[in-house]
Amino acid sequence: MLSETERLNTYRQMRSSIRNSEQYLIVGIDIAKEKHHAFFGTAAGKTVCKNLIFSNDRSGFELLVARTEQLRLQHQLTLVVFGMEPTANYHKPLAEYLIHKDALVVQVSGTAVTRNRELLDNRWDKHDRKDAANVADLVGAGKCLFYDNPPQEIYDLRELLSLRRRYRKQESGLRTRIRNNLLALYFPELERRFSTYQQDCLTIISTCFSPSAIAAVSFEEFCQRIITRTKGKRQKAFLEDIWNAAHCSIGRPVDESIQYMAEQMVAQLYQIRTDIADLDRLIFKIASSLPEYQYLISIPGFGPFITAKFLATINDPERFSNETQVIKLAGFDLCASRIGKPAGNAVPVISKKGNAELRFALVQAAIVATTRNTLFIRYLNQKIQGREQEKGILKKMRTKVASKLLVIAWTLMKQHEYFNGEHLKLT
Repeated sequence: MLSETERLNTYRQMRSSIRNSEQYLIVGIDIAKEKHHAFFGTAAGKTVCKNLIFSNDRSGFELLVARTEQLRLQHQLTLVVFGMEPTANYHKPLAEYLIHKDALVVQVSGTAVTRNRELLDNRWDKHDRKDAANVADLVGAGKCLFYDNPPQEIYDLRELLSLRRRYRKQESGLRTRIRNNLLALYFPELERRFSTYQQDCLTIISTCFSPSAIAAVSFEEFCQRIITRTKGKRQKAFLEDIWNAAHCSIGRPVDESIQYMAEQMVAQLYQIRTDIADLDRLIFKIASSLPEYQYLISIPGFGPFITAKFLATINDPERFSNETQVIKLAGFDLCASRIGKPAGNAVPVISKKGNAELRFALVQAAIVATTRNTLFIRYLNQKIQGREQEKGILKKMRTKVASKLLVIAWTLMKQHEYFNGEHLKLT
């Protein structure tokens, strides 16, 4: 099997030479759950085979390869490129099968497919055969992307980060339901203090959620039920405030069913947080085993999670020829509408067309770096100097710092170096 570097070089050569070429057989594949549709054509617009339906299993994949080779020989073509639009996870077995056969596999973006569909025949009609031809048309024009096939460690890292994202979404949903469905209806006075005293509030919800039950006991007994670890006068003042509020609460009565529901929701929240902590340890274990981890973690603002996210997204730094490509990956490249008379006053803004999660992680890293690292604080002050009164200038400059952190991190991965102050000046 070809290495990633060899595959990347083949892809770059293909993109630079495929337009109007007579030597490529282009196979556009419309991905589905059970059966895929393939269209065979050339970059010059010649249709070789309109439709091949093959199953999503080994026999179907073998049929595709055999039919492709037959058509290539029949029409005296020398090279083959397979193009597909990523669809959930249904495309991955086929792509990996073809890559193991040393085939050239590329992908097209969903946005490009949508915009190009009507250009084929000036109709918005959509069906499987047309979608396969649409993919082939984009590949023939060189409007395709390299299909990244990372090593197992990076693949595992991506899957675990995806699972963590789902866990965090569940955690946020549970926390919101506790506040909006429980507290707002049965104990509104407690909901107003949830953000500041979340841990104590969760203990109250799971042990004695009913305001009437709290009001029926003495303050000392209430504290004994709630306090598992003494946190000082501030905690005692909070509990006294809740105990007093329970005597005149406007919430609905809490019966046995509501108390059970409250206990279950809090238990689920604790469980999901435990799962996230276990997942974080596994992510750290995998990420720290990669050689590039030690270089990235040396960057101010880069913690274990942001480093793992960066490693999973970048994978091989050699995939990018220059820093402009890396900046576009995260959507930090600047765009503006420069048309007509207002063109001179156009204010460029970041495109936000790249990886949103990577962009968010880098902005968080920039916030940490520009508040806790002397070098980055000085750098930010230099950028803001003379523009202090400009609206939103701090946010803009931190976004620039995030973009600079992206380039620095990519450079360190590529050159196998630790961070030092010179990197901030040179990038």
